[in-house]
Amino acid sequence: MYTIKEVSEKMEISEHTLRFWAKCGFFPFVKRNQNNIRMFTDKDLEWVKIVKCLRSVGTENKAIKRYIDLCIIGDSTIAERYQIIKSTKQKALNEMENLKKQLDILNYKENFYKNLVNGNLKDTWNPMNNISKEENAV
Repeated sequence: MYTIKEVSEKMEISEHTLRFWAKCGFFPFVKRNQNNIRMFTDKDLEWVKIVKCLRSVGTENKAIKRYIDLCIIGDSTIAERYQIIKSTKQKALNEMENLKKQLDILNYKENFYKNLVNGNLKDTWNPMNNISKEENAV
């Protein structure tokens, strides 16, 4: 059994976020001990993992709650859960593609600046280097 603090450390999620998610009903089977402290089992950590995954790609809380409710309903909801996971995966792939494009730009700029630092290039991209001395004096 794990406390919120232990789950927070283990799953790298803030205690505040875990409490919020618990209030949203994302962890339907978490029990409280005699001191009213939430206690997570290893099975509960599986719920935490999927919620963290879904949130990390921007899935709205309402959609996460729907997914969890479907899981609780059981096997009759497998097709709908499959579609949720499939569309979430596509969203993650689209995000990865966008991040790859941004990384390509950063890699290009890093190489450009590395060449500037090493004296291999002149900084022609800085607009200040393209202003004539008269314009700069104005």
